Amino acid sequence: MQRLFTTGLVVLALLLAGCRGTQSDNPPFHMNLDMDFQQKFGPQEANPFFEDNAAMRTPVPGTVPRGELRDSSALYRARTEAGEYVEEIPIAVTRNVLKRGQDRYDVHCSVCHGKSGAGNGIIMRGDYGYTPASSYHIDRLRNAPDGYLYDVIANGVRNMPAYGQKVPVMDRWAIVAYIRALQRSQNASPDDLPADALSQLKEDGGPAAKQTGAE
Repeated sequence: MQRLFTTGLVVLALLLAGCRGTQSDNPPFHMNLDMDFQQKFGPQEANPFFEDNAAMRTPVPGTVPRGELRDSSALYRARTEAGEYVEEIPIAVTRNVLKRGQDRYDVHCSVCHGKSGAGNGIIMRGDYGYTPASSYHIDRLRNAPDGYLYDVIANGVRNMPAYGQKVPVMDRWAIVAYIRALQRSQNASPDDLPADALSQLKEDGGPAAKQTGAE
């Protein structure tokens, strides 16, 4: 029994000596593999199984990844079944959607179109030789279908580049919603207010009340 105990102490001491923390180029001993070593190919690694030796494979022709069917023409292409631009945003425009649209607009659009959408972004104010960006507050863009704005974001127009690879579908619609909010901020009337808010303004004698009274 004493010999067994002594042997156990020696083995334990050897095991503890192996945990002394020194650096080594050799892989550690794994009593439990824990999926540390897997038969797999890394990015851009060659695979001799295929004729082109490429481990990274393209999808089988005609297949669609799960969740990527994109069967809604209005949502993904901003077009009706007849091929016309959709008139209205095909998603619910919530406060969160507008906040997301503002965030993405500030990142991708404001440098040219400006924070207010007037076409006076920071790179338009310098002598850089850029074609002036359009103001969103002109009648042509205020009256354009929502689908047109989406299409311009996705595919570009004239000197404006396409952002289809940078801005996902739902973010494009969020930006469209925010652009509409910017347009409304510069082109609102008392008729846009709910009846209770308009009544309150009349009682307070604000600018909207004066404008309504003048009409």
